[in-house]
Amino acid sequence: MAEDAIPLLVWTTFPEPESARRIARTLVEERFAACANVLGGVESVYRWQGKVESAAEVWVLFKTTREAYPRLETRLKALHPYELPEIIALKPDCGLPAYLQWIAENC
Repeated sequence: MAEDAIPLLVWTTFPEPESARRIARTLVEERFAACANVLGGVESVYRWQGKVESAAEVWVLFKTTREAYPRLETRLKALHPYELPEIIALKPDCGLPAYLQWIAENC
């Protein structure tokens, strides 16, 4: 597999399902991601501006490639409602080759 086609899993959280779904659809339509899973509610506990906070959030997992990641990150940050969105990318160690190829073809 070419270096730029290496798959990445990118996750972020949103404050509510509507923005999660809207932005997930936009990023797939614009081919920054091949797929986005809107995974429903999570409870986040975090430190923000010196205080410990908690919030109900919606977790989204994007499937993209190393080549598409910089564009996905830029676009996601621009669309995201948070001042500092959680955007974390991980490279899977392995996966079904046909599925990984599908990701590469759809970004």
